[in-house]
Amino acid sequence: MVSPVTRLAAGVLAIAGAAVFGANDAAQAQTSVKIGYAISRTGPNAGGAAVSTIPNYDLWVKEVNAAGGLKLGDKRVPIEIVQYDDRSSAEEAARALERLISQDKVDFILPPWGTGLNLAVGPILNKAGYPHLAATAVTDRAPELAKRWPNSFWLLGTSADASKTLVELLVKLRTEGKIGDTVAMASIADGFGIDLSAAARPALTAAKFKLVYDKTYPIGTQDLGPIVNEAKGLNPDVFIAFSYPPDTLGITEQSRIAGFNPKVFYTGVGTAFPLFRQKFGANAEGVMGIGGWSGDSPAIKDYLARHKAASANGAEPDRWASAVTYASLQMLQQAIERVGKIDRAAVINDLQTGTFDTVIGKIKLENNMPTKYWWVGQWQGGEFYGVGPAANEGARNAVVPKPAWKAQ
Repeated sequence: MVSPVTRLAAGVLAIAGAAVFGANDAAQAQTSVKIGYAISRTGPNAGGAAVSTIPNYDLWVKEVNAAGGLKLGDKRVPIEIVQYDDRSSAEEAARALERLISQDKVDFILPPWGTGLNLAVGPILNKAGYPHLAATAVTDRAPELAKRWPNSFWLLGTSADASKTLVELLVKLRTEGKIGDTVAMASIADGFGIDLSAAARPALTAAKFKLVYDKTYPIGTQDLGPIVNEAKGLNPDVFIAFSYPPDTLGITEQSRIAGFNPKVFYTGVGTAFPLFRQKFGANAEGVMGIGGWSGDSPAIKDYLARHKAASANGAEPDRWASAVTYASLQMLQQAIERVGKIDRAAVINDLQTGTFDTVIGKIKLENNMPTKYWWVGQWQGGEFYGVGPAANEGARNAVVPKPAWKAQ
């Protein structure tokens, strides 16, 4: 006769065995890792997404699947992609993410392009418990958001740091007698421009620069001639535009046409794009902008070659957020593979605490943010090198004054 205790122990062992078998069975049943995203394929953000984000998502998925997929335990499974067009709209981005979570039931979600849309989808990703690797967002709220949404990682840092680095460079140039103290500033009325200009104003004032011009303009503005002409009339030593890609190109072209050539000419997102060099040729020389990279780094050179080879038309990455975006995907892959299964909470924890090998070097986050950034770059000899912070490995000296515009 079997005692009740023996029967109970056998039952417990049977249940435990079934649980282990079920877990192993579920792991073996995982035939793909479903990853979703909503990205701006249309609308004003489409240009930025098409350069900095989409090619890196495509490259990463292609490379991972070519290697057999993501390693989960003792096997590899391919990545399956589900994607939507957010139409550069916060409302559409939110609706798309809700579909990805509730209908498509994706395992992980990649972020949208741009500061505004990353801020818009942050609460959704936090509530659903998905890691949020914001690789194209610059905001002073990053430290606060990292605490409020511990699943979020703000890889481009804060507006204050960006402005501080730019102003430090300007102070150095003024001390060297290369520029005076007058600054003209324009900014797009979107999350990026609002945050950057708000941080720059007090930084410039504290450094005793004279802000002789300070205007914002709506997203989608087509005619940027009035801004350029007004700034030119004030003859500033420094021109700063916290702009998005279409405006960056428009402001630069209008400045060339108008002969507006201050000693420092700095524009925003898009300056680091290969399209900028292609459009302006020799006139790109000396133009500064947000971002930059260590152009002489072997890892960066290898990434550049792989990016070009994977593109149907040999397209190059931008020299800022592209590499950061690709690095964020490497971080996500390493975290998933270290966890060894689809466990989003464990992946978030690994991202918070782990060290990652990436194309931009080793990354270990502090308070969900990196500790090193490129904030100021400059086109020099056909490459957009990082010039600030000057202490970064691979930093180049800034060339000032900017060369005169050439006839095209």
